[in-house]
Amino acid sequence: MRDLSLYILDIAENSVNAGADEIRVALVFKDSLLKVSVQDNGRGMDQAFLAGVTDPFVTTGKTRRVGMGIPFFKAAAEITGGSFEIESKEGKGTAVTAVFRTDSLDFVPAGDIGDTMGTLIMRAPNTRFFFSAEFDGRSWQTDTGKIKIGLPPNVAIDDIEVIAEIKRSIQENFENINGGTIL
Repeated sequence: MRDLSLYILDIAENSVNAGADEIRVALVFKDSLLKVSVQDNGRGMDQAFLAGVTDPFVTTGKTRRVGMGIPFFKAAAEITGGSFEIESKEGKGTAVTAVFRTDSLDFVPAGDIGDTMGTLIMRAPNTRFFFSAEFDGRSWQTDTGKIKIGLPPNVAIDDIEVIAEIKRSIQENFENINGGTIL
């Protein structure tokens, strides 16, 4: 994949498919390291499946026999000198964490995180998404549960104008905490 936002989209899609009704996406940048985490409260995985989940030929997908998202995400982190970890418990959910060295020549750009979050919200409007970003101590977060509370009764969270506002808000807040760029 050509940027981190696509990895986030893929991992969060797995969370949606696992029945999660809450998904937390967090980016934490400090000292040339970027920690990207996606945590959910979905079905989780048994330990046998979890042990092989970084193998591209292990997948729960019904349309193809390979699952490339997690193995590629792991490889993308490790090639920068970073790390990858996945934890899961049946009935409790899954947490995926990748740490990237942003000063590595192999670090892929962050991409359009706002567009990724907008796509996820449109795909799963009944899922509560928490998104947070922290850059060298400056932070920002949003919660679609709180956004929904503030919407007029006849406006849905996946309304195109609401999605556009969420994307704009994410970009504006990135500008406030990191000068307009993620990395």
